[in-house]
Amino acid sequence: MTMEDFPADRAAALRQLAAFGPRMGPDYGAGRNIDPGPGQPGAVSRLSPALRHRLVTEAEVVGTALHRHGAQVAGKFIEEVFWRSYWKGFLALRPALWADYRAELSRELARLEAEPALRAGYDRAVQGATGIAGFDDWARELRDSHWLHNHARMCFASIWIFSLRLPWTLGADFFLRHLLDGDAASNTLSWRWVAGLHTADKPYVARAETIRRCSAERFAPAGQIDENPAPLPFRPPPAPCPLPVQGPLPEGPVALLLHEDDLHPESLLPAGLKVRAIAGFAVPEARSPLGCAPGVARHAWQALADGLARAGRHFGAPAIALAPEAVAGWAADHGLPVVTPEAPVGWTATALEGLGIPLHPIRRDWDAACWPEATKGYFAFRQRIPAWLDLLAPSPPSA
Repeated sequence: MTMEDFPADRAAALRQLAAFGPRMGPDYGAGRNIDPGPGQPGAVSRLSPALRHRLVTEAEVVGTALHRHGAQVAGKFIEEVFWRSYWKGFLALRPALWADYRAELSRELARLEAEPALRAGYDRAVQGATGIAGFDDWARELRDSHWLHNHARMCFASIWIFSLRLPWTLGADFFLRHLLDGDAASNTLSWRWVAGLHTADKPYVARAETIRRCSAERFAPAGQIDENPAPLPFRPPPAPCPLPVQGPLPEGPVALLLHEDDLHPESLLPAGLKVRAIAGFAVPEARSPLGCAPGVARHAWQALADGLARAGRHFGAPAIALAPEAVAGWAADHGLPVVTPEAPVGWTATALEGLGIPLHPIRRDWDAACWPEATKGYFAFRQRIPAWLDLLAPSPPSA
């Protein structure tokens, strides 16, 4: 499996979505936890990088599943798509969790420089040199392909935290720097969930037998991992706060500012909105104090270029890619109010705040429906899926 398996343009992502449609039902439900390894098709879609940049949207992916199989038969697949919305909503209601993660990561990175034993253990882990079956293979696969099967991610994080006893924030950072689909919410909160920091007394502890079975018997780390670890100290997440209130959109012509978190403006902007200028920026290197893998940055910029090209054609306006420091000058030159897709909590949202220009963010109907409901655990959130399917009426992509 290579990066070519993860398209950075909408046309290729739509082909991938269409090809996977027939397998969104029983095939996915039966095989989603089996990781057959690099280069093997398996039962999962590998659409997460395209969804992460919204080259295709959640509504289009769920709409395809409904069209192909119906809500009941494709229920497991549809629930997994809603997990992404749950994590984004949970973090949007508790943005302090992202700030706390970044602060703790800075402290742990400083420890790496000061503590040789911690540095040695960390280096063995990220280089895939621990001697633990499966874990070392996943570390190399992540660095090479910038993707991992979800079950491998869970087991990798559990071994990192409970067997190697490395700080969870360093592991989350390793993932975020290398995953094409890495985003602040899914990555940070998934690592917190594995660590037992999302719900009290519920860590995810990897079992050797589960790894053997779910890796299609490729790995058998019996005796190599701790299956009865001491838990991490639990601190309950902060109480949810309201989402930011968005005002009305400007009247008359506008400029559109795109970013890597939402690259399908054709389905976002209201009909009749007159777009006269388009720009876009990306800051993938802001994922971490250590930057990100070159392949991850390249993928983000390619996705942005595709989004800009499509937006330019759709709205009939000039579209350019800019460095963040050039956005204010672009805005001043055209003098139009600037609208932008709302960025979820993370590095892009931070960069938008630092541009120094007034912005009019636009929240998708999907996010407006889902995010406010991420107040508790996923079980309670999941109960609302049938109502959201009725309200949002997702359908397959039309173009």
